[in-house]
Order: sequence, then C-alpha cells, then structure tokens
Amino acid sequence: MLDRQHLKIIAAIHDYGTLTEAAGHLHLTQSALSHSMKKLEQHSGAPLWEKDGRRLRLTDAGNAVLNLAHRLLPQFEHTEEQLRQIASGKQGVLRIGMECHPCYQWLLKVVKPFLADYPGVDVDVRQKFTFGGLQALHGYDIDLLLTPDPLHLPSLQYEPVFGYEQVLVMSREHRLAASEWVPPQALAEETLLTYPVEPSRLDIFSHFLTPAGCTVKKHKTIETTEIMLQMISAGRGIGALPKWLIEEQDGSLNLTTVRPGKNGIAKSLHMGFRKSDADAPFIRAFIGLARALGTP
Repeated sequence: MLDRQHLKIIAAIHDYGTLTEAAGHLHLTQSALSHSMKKLEQHSGAPLWEKDGRRLRLTDAGNAVLNLAHRLLPQFEHTEEQLRQIASGKQGVLRIGMECHPCYQWLLKVVKPFLADYPGVDVDVRQKFTFGGLQALHGYDIDLLLTPDPLHLPSLQYEPVFGYEQVLVMSREHRLAASEWVPPQALAEETLLTYPVEPSRLDIFSHFLTPAGCTVKKHKTIETTEIMLQMISAGRGIGALPKWLIEEQDGSLNLTTVRPGKNGIAKSLHMGFRKSDADAPFIRAFIGLARALGTP
C-alpha cells in the first residue's frame, strides 16, 4: 500500500533523477529505497520508473504517484510545522503570499495590529514563489494570498479588501501629461516600466493594450517600486500603477497620472485562502483588520 515514504521517494526520483542522489537526499541506502519501491510495484502491478540513459524517468504510474505527492507532502509538512509551533508554546504561523508588488508597506500596517492582538502567532510574508502564488496557496506553502488577480479554483475562496484605480504614471513634462485620459494607440512609442510579471497578467496589457491590438515600443521590468518611480520621474519611461501608490508619495518626485482609456481600469485587491480554512480565527482576524484599514 502507498505510504508517505513512497511519496517522498517518487518526489526525490523526479527531482534528482538517480537512485544515488535520491537516496542521499532522503538519508536512505540505495538498497532500502529500491526494496521499498519494488514492494509497491509488486502490489500495484505497474513499474514506477524506467532507465533513460544514466537517469531514471517516471512512468505513467510513477507520475500518478508524483501528482499525489505534490498534493499531500506539503500538507504533511504544514501540519508538522503547526505541531512544532504548538509544542514550542506558539499558537501557529500565518504565512502570507504577495502578488501585489506595491502593497508591502500597506501590508505592514495590517501586520502590526495583528501581532499585537495575537501574541502567540507569528507572521511570515513571502513575495517570491517557485510556481506562483496560486500554486503556493493550493499547495499549503502559504495560508493567505494577497492578489489583484484572483484565479478561482473549487478549493479556494477570495474576499475583496479594497478597490482602487490603475493609472498611467509619467513625468510632469511627458507629452501626454496634460491629458485626462489616453487611448491605447497613444502608447505605441513609449517605454513601459513594470514589475517582473508575465505580460498576460499585467492589467495594462490584458485590460487596455491587447484588446485594442496595440503594444508599446519597449517593455522593461524593474523589481522595486522605489527605483521604478525614480526612473519614471527622470523621464525614462511610463508606468502602470495603483493611483493610491502615487497619491501617497510626498511630492518630491516629478510624477503625474493619466487615466488609461476614457473609463480607466478599476481593480480590487483580494485575499485568497483555502475553503477548508474559511473559519480559521487567524485568517478571519487578518482579513478583518485589512478591511478596516482599507485603501492605503
């Protein structure tokens, strides 16, 4: 019968490709690893991997076990971490993932009162994911996902936190700066600065440029908000950012905003969580504090 060790072995074979490396990663001997998997193959009647040169390749049966491993192993690890926290006197850890690059300072304003209200709960904020925030939430790597672009799955639930407007940001001397709004065609000769996100998930493309069959002359990515705003202020390009982010600046930067399209782009920031955690007190409390804080 399948057990957790089988799942760990299959995952290691997939990750490392050889018995030697997989056994070393799991702190097992090769013979112990092989013996365990041969018993499973005998029980199932199907081989789990086959040789592909010097490496091993999972069969269809092996991939079926791998899919199960990807679903269950993170849940085992999540529960074990909870048990360790409880044993050390903590009530738990709330792990928050972010897909909203400019929201970090806003999030800190929610974390501060949460930590005061729940002294036994730690908070961990993660901004980078191996396979994206949605997979991290579904795979139990995080407990809450802060995102402006909720992708719905039957096992997940999203709640809106606040609404905002996405605007074009440019220097005050930019040729479009005096406009109330601009059409997509007006950006054809522009350099667009964005966070390192797939263009298909950027609102300026998916809600504005692409539907009109338009694009920009250049598209450059910048990781930090501060550097992006400095670049825009210096006339090195334009950005597409939340209006609240520009409104909270102290005025020292040479920035102004213009609406993309006559109707603009209306957005909402959401917090996503697993439906199985819908009644978890830490999650309900954090979302409540976030809503109370509202728009930055």
